[in-house]
Amino acid sequence: MILPKYSIGIGDRFGRQGRAQLAAVLKARQQGVAVTPVWNKSNREHSIIGTSPADVRSEADAAAAGVDFPIKYFVDADHINLSTVEAFIGPSDFFTLDVADWIGRAAAPKDDDAFVEGHSRFIGALTIPGIDEILDITEQRLRSIAVRYLLAVQEAGKLYRHIEAAKGRDNFITEVSMDETAEPQGPVELLFILAAVAQQGIPAQTVAPRFSGRFNKGVDYVGDMARFKREFDEDMAVLAFAAVEFDLPRNLKLSIHSGSDKFSIYRPMRTSMKKFDAGLHLKTAGTTWLEELIGLACAGGDGLALVKEVYAQAQARLDELTGPYANVIDIHKDRLPSPEAVNQWDSETFVRTLRHDPSCEQYDPNVRQLLHVGYKIAAEMGPRYYEALQRHEHSIAPNVTGNLYDRHIRPLFIGT
Repeated sequence: MILPKYSIGIGDRFGRQGRAQLAAVLKARQQGVAVTPVWNKSNREHSIIGTSPADVRSEADAAAAGVDFPIKYFVDADHINLSTVEAFIGPSDFFTLDVADWIGRAAAPKDDDAFVEGHSRFIGALTIPGIDEILDITEQRLRSIAVRYLLAVQEAGKLYRHIEAAKGRDNFITEVSMDETAEPQGPVELLFILAAVAQQGIPAQTVAPRFSGRFNKGVDYVGDMARFKREFDEDMAVLAFAAVEFDLPRNLKLSIHSGSDKFSIYRPMRTSMKKFDAGLHLKTAGTTWLEELIGLACAGGDGLALVKEVYAQAQARLDELTGPYANVIDIHKDRLPSPEAVNQWDSETFVRTLRHDPSCEQYDPNVRQLLHVGYKIAAEMGPRYYEALQRHEHSIAPNVTGNLYDRHIRPLFIGT
């Protein structure tokens, strides 16, 4: 299987917005730009909501079946490891190998030695096309990279071979995820991570490195924009170099996790993509759930009452809900409006507060981040929440489609 040049993760917490998300992809196609949808949902989300990977496959198949022409799409086993992969093997054809927990844990010394010796030809001054700086590769630096990352890539290799044994080598897409770690990887680290990936025989088509700055859930990028642009350019150059040097798939491309709503970096990302004639995979999963809430608020009446209830419960259980996401959210608790205040809001006030529009004075990233991780509340509502989604689909679907197309696909992949 080959992942096309441009792809977008269109995860859906509750499995009700497949058609609305696919409509955004089809709008891009009408503009002459093919963006491949990849439905994704993590094991954590399945466990909280009570769904299974087979449900994601069913949603994707049903949405695609409603289109008048064939459309390529994939179903991602998002952030899986050896302990969680089994339920995903049958329904999935895209696997995000998450080995962040192994980063920083040393491999066997003999493996480190072999890695350093096997790549000693790079020691010295290394020039990579597209990177202005000459990279200084020392044996000590090469060894430190092996000590920090080699075991993690070896674990990725075990996971890949487990999936390959079940599905066959060419029957799925492989992504290697290194983003959920504290320290960003520079171009030298990424180069030798990819060398280790190749050494493990993993035909990775996408890789998710850790960039500097904050990639918090559902809100814009926070960090040094010039530094990010330089890192992104350098990573693009490294991927092109590594694909040839280590015989990795030629369509190897960057995957941006927690990339949804990082509007301020879309322009430099697009500039870099054009510069290197490179593809990109963007994951946008969580914001679909927020667009459901916006659509319910727009509907007024019982829809607005329901989202106010979600907010009140989310604030009451803030520590519980934010704990699993502590590394990817920054909520100023003292700035959150009280449930009593929110209960007085009309539809317009709630929508303006939640919708990610930094130009709007009422927009509140604290409210947005809290509700982003508050989907457990809606899951516990069960049929009451699902029935509300069905009743107010006419209000929700345009928000889901418009958000995905106007705010993500168009600026990043089309450029208007």
